[in-house]
Amino acid sequence: MAAPALAPITRQVSGRTATVPVPSCPAAAALVPSGSARGQPLADAVAELPVLDSSGRRVPFGELFRERRAVVVFVRHFLCYTCKEYVEDLAKIPKSFLQEADVTLIVIGQSSYHHIEPFCKLTGYCHEIYVDPEREIYKRLGMKRGEEVTSSGPSPHIKSNILSGSIWSLWRAVTGPLFDFQGDPVQQGGTLVLGPGHYIHFIHRDRNRLDHKPINSVLQLVGVQQVDFTGRPSVIHV
Repeated sequence: MAAPALAPITRQVSGRTATVPVPSCPAAAALVPSGSARGQPLADAVAELPVLDSSGRRVPFGELFRERRAVVVFVRHFLCYTCKEYVEDLAKIPKSFLQEADVTLIVIGQSSYHHIEPFCKLTGYCHEIYVDPEREIYKRLGMKRGEEVTSSGPSPHIKSNILSGSIWSLWRAVTGPLFDFQGDPVQQGGTLVLGPGHYIHFIHRDRNRLDHKPINSVLQLVGVQQVDFTGRPSVIHV
């Protein structure tokens, strides 16, 4: 007998949701207090769905944040120029910043696991990364498909325009060792704060390729020191 279909999580959990308070400053960043404020539960059936690491090893999704808080970023696909540039900025977050706050940073794509290592080399990303090739977790978390027109403004992390970015993505597709789009090109991603345990404390579902959540606003939620993504040299006061 086939297992019943899992209902997707369609409710957007954010700092505006009264039943799931999300702190807005590092001083109040204990996201898992006792009682009803632990967050929205993540169904065990979703937590048990597998992701794959760069060697193809299957890991239950819930294991990624069982012991500590995690910022989990689902990206569109590894050939997407906006995802590449967003992950390039994620790569600039020092591991020491995450360790000080006891937070894990995780990227999840939707390609074959064979594309993980080339994508990390391309972006300089050195934190945790996995793939969900069947997009089952994307579906259960209610990630959108298709482009929604919004007026959310430009992303602070995207440097290319749509023409140059799309040309570069196509070039990578045709010159890569495996010619494919490394995922569903109309699938959107999102950003979550999860754990410890099977709890969702924050979820942002991207409405289009430019609708990434600004990285520093997510770092602020989990008490991680913010990062200067401008590339300008820091000013030393003496």
